[in-house]
Amino acid sequence: MRDDSTLGPLLGVVVTVLMCVSLSAQATPNGPAPKNTAKPWSFNLTTDGYIVPNEQGYVNPTFTADHGWLHLEARYNYEDFHTGSLWFGRNFKVGNELVFKVTPMLGGVFGRTTGIAPGCEASLAYKKVEISISNEYVFDTSHSSGSFYYAWPQLTYSPWSWLNVGLVAQHTQTVHTNFALQRGFLVGTSYKDVEFTTYVFNPEADPTVVLEVGFSF
Repeated sequence: MRDDSTLGPLLGVVVTVLMCVSLSAQATPNGPAPKNTAKPWSFNLTTDGYIVPNEQGYVNPTFTADHGWLHLEARYNYEDFHTGSLWFGRNFKVGNELVFKVTPMLGGVFGRTTGIAPGCEASLAYKKVEISISNEYVFDTSHSSGSFYYAWPQLTYSPWSWLNVGLVAQHTQTVHTNFALQRGFLVGTSYKDVEFTTYVFNPEADPTVVLEVGFSF
């Protein structure tokens, strides 16, 4: 199951030490405390169904919860089969027209693979174009030779608010192909709080298809 080839410890440059921020709301002595108009919590449940040539398919669910700067995440079958992970991160956002978002995270991995994983999710968007990446480095605490790098970069264009098309790549150990870095394309559509995206990796030879459904609430 291991893919010992990595893209190198580039994640060390991408991932910074998670910041511990204490939020203390201070009211003025003679006035009322400021009102918090931010949405208390936002949640997302995304499920990816993998159709892999010559291998058994599998499902990969991911649940996220965000509250202001706080980001929490739970995954299954993401780092490895029959493996779960829990994540804590800090949300940052800069810009209005050119918007940069980054969430450095730290995760605990348990199950078939056990370890600690620093990770990062980042995106840069300008009008209808967005480039993003989700990556992590898993330090396997059972077998040091089992440590590996995971990355999912993608570039998307949205001609309309309900349609996304683009390019995608994946470096993972759960899917084994002749390509160390799988690459392909994506087509996605959305309606209200539901998104459906189809990813096709390695379309020129034994393509791997990923069907993704996401629901935000």
